[in-house]
Amino acid sequence: MKYKEDSPLEIVREEQSPKKVRIRKSTLFSVILFVLMISFLNNIFILKPDEYGVIKQFGKIVKVIDSPGLQIKVPFIQEKIILPKHVLFYDVPATEINTLDKKRIVVDYYTLWKITDPAQMLETLKTTYAAESRLSDIMYSNVRNELGKLEYGEIINPLDNNRGNVDLIVQESVNEILRANENGIEIVDIQMKRIDLPPSNEESVYKRMISERESKAQEYLSQGDAEATKIMANADREVQELIAKAKSKAEQVIAEGEKEAARIYNEAYGRDAEFFRLYTTLESYKTTIDNETVIILPMNSPYFKYLIGE
Repeated sequence: MKYKEDSPLEIVREEQSPKKVRIRKSTLFSVILFVLMISFLNNIFILKPDEYGVIKQFGKIVKVIDSPGLQIKVPFIQEKIILPKHVLFYDVPATEINTLDKKRIVVDYYTLWKITDPAQMLETLKTTYAAESRLSDIMYSNVRNELGKLEYGEIINPLDNNRGNVDLIVQESVNEILRANENGIEIVDIQMKRIDLPPSNEESVYKRMISERESKAQEYLSQGDAEATKIMANADREVQELIAKAKSKAEQVIAEGEKEAARIYNEAYGRDAEFFRLYTTLESYKTTIDNETVIILPMNSPYFKYLIGE
């Protein structure tokens, strides 16, 4: 019976058990190595040129990485936070404000901002969303205060306003508050996108604006008509002056021509007195004799003399 219990089959099984142990050890080692490799890879990260890397250990910031490249953190006890280094755009929600002349308007701003101190930003604001919310609150207060010092016409008229100065003042004021609170962010630029009217008074304001513009247009038309009348009067006066000068010059030229003609006539007539008398007599016939003229002449009349051919 003992011989049967120690059969060759049992002996083979006992010889194969160490191999199984070695296989299990090899598999376990591979699994451990794989887990360690995955863990190592998960704790390696690449930081881009436009990013900050912040390392926190047990909830506290222990390192701020500003240089791009391959970075590593301690597994399990450290965590990384990536923050943008480039300038960020934030569209500030539109808000209603009152102008100096008690007009209600809706202003819409946008701002460009950036993170200057990642550690301060995380400690005071936690996230970029919280930072934008903080910017919205501060900007609303400052925009309301500064635009409240201007009248409605000064704000909406691009040719006569101080809005550019207002934007700069708001930017400086907000940055002062951010520095005082050590928020680790700053505004790079702030600009107004548009100005609207609240729906409640938009129609009435539009009607008043139309009426004012029509009144202004009528004023311009009246000024234009007055200026046109003035220009036409000046033109008529200049025309009359030119015509008078031209007539005076023409009369002067005619007088000089008649004078010269008379001189020539006198010189010609002086050469033959008899011809002169004949010429003057014939010229007088033009005005005294026509087809129905009846002439009664004395015998010694010059007319009769020439008529009968003597």
